[in-house]
Amino acid sequence: MYLLRSTGAPRVSLNAFLFGFAAAAVLVAGALSYLASSQPDGLDATTQRGCTVVAEQLEGECIAQSAEDHELADSPLADYTVGGDSALTGLAGILGAAATFAVLFALVRILLAARPSRSRVG
Repeated sequence: MYLLRSTGAPRVSLNAFLFGFAAAAVLVAGALSYLASSQPDGLDATTQRGCTVVAEQLEGECIAQSAEDHELADSPLADYTVGGDSALTGLAGILGAAATFAVLFALVRILLAARPSRSRVG
């Protein structure tokens, strides 16, 4: 399938566009992952109001004290790291972006294959 431009510019295949977009996203994810803050985000910060963190334990009264670890908290890519090594945050970003695009490519393939073909009238 090709994307057509009315300006007479060369055609760009859908696959080339998706692979180019995915490559750019993977590079950005790998580079910007190191700039991510280790501070709690908005939801974490809100649920921790009323508590203080002492030696990675919550003290006081806050919503976060009733929170439980996720089933995948011990998985290899938990906490945006690889195997718990925070030096590999960029690799975790790359793997996450690559997995997301693998799902996207699979869905696009399925949707394009299921689409009825159009007959051309000449």
